[in-house]
Amino acid sequence: MRAHTSPWEVRVASAPVSFGVYRPAGAPLGPQEMLATMREAGYDGTDSGPIGYLGTARTLPERLAAQGLGLAGGWVDLRYDDPDGFREDLAALDTALDVFTAVRDAEGAADPRFAPRPTLACPDRPERFARPGMPADRRLSLPDGDWPAYAGCIDEAAARCRDRGLEPVFHHHLGTDVETPEEIERLLGSTDVSLCLDTGHLWLAGGNPVAAIRDWSSRIRQVHVKDASRDVLARVRANGGDLWDLVAAGGFPPLGQGDLDLPAVLAELRRSGYEGWIVIEQDVTAFRASDTEALARAVADQRANRAAFGEALRAAGLA
Repeated sequence: MRAHTSPWEVRVASAPVSFGVYRPAGAPLGPQEMLATMREAGYDGTDSGPIGYLGTARTLPERLAAQGLGLAGGWVDLRYDDPDGFREDLAALDTALDVFTAVRDAEGAADPRFAPRPTLACPDRPERFARPGMPADRRLSLPDGDWPAYAGCIDEAAARCRDRGLEPVFHHHLGTDVETPEEIERLLGSTDVSLCLDTGHLWLAGGNPVAAIRDWSSRIRQVHVKDASRDVLARVRANGGDLWDLVAAGGFPPLGQGDLDLPAVLAELRRSGYEGWIVIEQDVTAFRASDTEALARAVADQRANRAAFGEALRAAGLA
């Protein structure tokens, strides 16, 4: 491995999804408690989670500043395959952009590498959600004739983000129209949008995160580090389980307990020249605040994930 003569400019964020938060209501921790928990675990920032959960354009900048945290970005679903639905969904994108620009503006002359990334994604496709990951059923892929309009909507959403001074990223995901490496390649060839590489979702869709970083480095503008287990995926699929069953079965375990070679991923990111946010995620099932055992486990896992990330940096010779 070549010697690195300058510090690697990355910051490490957590994410509400790692605490089972998928919608604003019913989260096991209030927003201020969540942010304090992340700070105490050693994170530099957070993903927004569902827009509105951690705060609005008015309240979130102050909450982040109080904990000394930054905002890596956040997820917005848009129905690219449905013109009318896409138009309706743009309102949710605008709300998210209001939040992200408020945080950016509150930080003043912030480094653009660490500005919030609007994370563009597509909703679940029911028939693909029911059979996530490899081996993929190619018959469920978006038809060739639908790709031009689909890609056009993605480019329109991306332009809307750039009009607000933010660089968006597209998040591939199990159970959606952009799941497999081949579909990601088609997305990159059909649009000008940057990519949010998710190591766990790529691995379970049959991809190799290290090779992906090498092949797509010029387009990667955010990274979600997530461990994953193909053995768990195979068992869930054999039993007819869907994506939620995969999550519940531990298909995305804590870092170091799945298949991900994290030191190799980090070394390749460094070689590729990537700088910016790295979001550590662990998809877990939602739970109520009253489930104190689940909450304690989530808190412990996210502390352990941050520690495992540091160990991987050292193993890769980056710390």
